[in-house]
Amino acid sequence: MNFIKLAAFAAMASFAAGSLAAKPTSIVFDANHETADGTAYSTYYVKCSNGKKLELTAWNNRKKWCVGDASSEQCEKKQIKAAKAACKAA
Repeated sequence: MNFIKLAAFAAMASFAAGSLAAKPTSIVFDANHETADGTAYSTYYVKCSNGKKLELTAWNNRKKWCVGDASSEQCEKKQIKAAKAACKAA
């Protein structure tokens, strides 16, 4: 009986922790830029539910979205996935 209660409590606790994770609430365009070698990219800011504001960069005509500045390696194909990754890391 105690094992069942413990398992149920663990399941509820893991669900609650997942629902409290920061989520993107808005994504706003900032500016267009170019790297030193002439590659164009855009910067955006994602605002998270925990109050943090983080930078996203868009490459290849918004086909590649990266968390952070131009040197970032954490990239996604979709804007919302990059925004979720940024908020989760914050």
